[in-house]
Amino acid sequence: MAKQTRVKLNWNAENIPDQSGRRVIITGAATGLGKETARVLASKNAEVIIAARNKAKAHKAIDDIHRDFPKANVTFRQLDLADLASVKSFANGIIADFNELDVLINNAGIMMCPKATTKDGNEIQMGTNHFGHFALTGQLLPLLEKAEDSRIVILSSIAHKMSKIDLDDINWEKRKYNTNMAYYDSKLADQLFAHELNRKLADRPNAPMVTIAHPGWTATDLQRHNGLVRFLNIFFAQQPKDGVLPTLRAGFDKDTKSGDFFGPSGAFEMKGPPVKVKATKQANDLGLAKRLWTISEDLTGIHFA
Repeated sequence: MAKQTRVKLNWNAENIPDQSGRRVIITGAATGLGKETARVLASKNAEVIIAARNKAKAHKAIDDIHRDFPKANVTFRQLDLADLASVKSFANGIIADFNELDVLINNAGIMMCPKATTKDGNEIQMGTNHFGHFALTGQLLPLLEKAEDSRIVILSSIAHKMSKIDLDDINWEKRKYNTNMAYYDSKLADQLFAHELNRKLADRPNAPMVTIAHPGWTATDLQRHNGLVRFLNIFFAQQPKDGVLPTLRAGFDKDTKSGDFFGPSGAFEMKGPPVKVKATKQANDLGLAKRLWTISEDLTGIHFA
């Protein structure tokens, strides 16, 4: 059983208060967990911006949401996290059009895909799952600091527990490529980023809260590159409507504190209502987090204000 709080063991989307007047950006919200997150928040009257690479899928997601909630305020803006120029263009557009941002949900990701690199030459999983979100968060931070009670939610995975990250070869240029391990490393990087960002913001006035979530074992399109995982979904996976609950609790539970990490409450944190869970000792390694932060600044060119 995952370590958990003694209260709110059956927390669900009904616990989210009305979000009228609040603006939320969700990366990767054209499909899967991101789409379901957008649907729930649209039902709570939030202004939702779907940040995704695939325009057709994003517009289908918006159409699906509007069928359930015709008055939902949901829009699409193109974002390719594997292209730092696209990240910059997206951020510049948001900054130009809005004065503040209430919640940034760094949800998008890729998983166990064939070996490839981003447009900037980084390993594709680390580049998309971590570097892209690092750059996006750094550029949108000023808008988050202008909003009251703003939050940054960073999506990790149970898989961070299996990482053996090598910061001297973060882009797998020296080692034989292992797509599974590269994914685990990117999810540990998300943890390290969240903890270091939380430390850096600790003394800043009106700094956004930084929280972390993982969806347990949830059946989504993210698993399209792994036939074994898709088969095992039959026996172990929960559906996106349940898999989004840790993200939603991290982003919208009024009792959440900066640095909290949410995951499913069931055996091995695979499924169940969302509760506070524990990251690994490696995920809380201050020295490792600081080194990764420096590497991330160097490889993205983004230095947080």
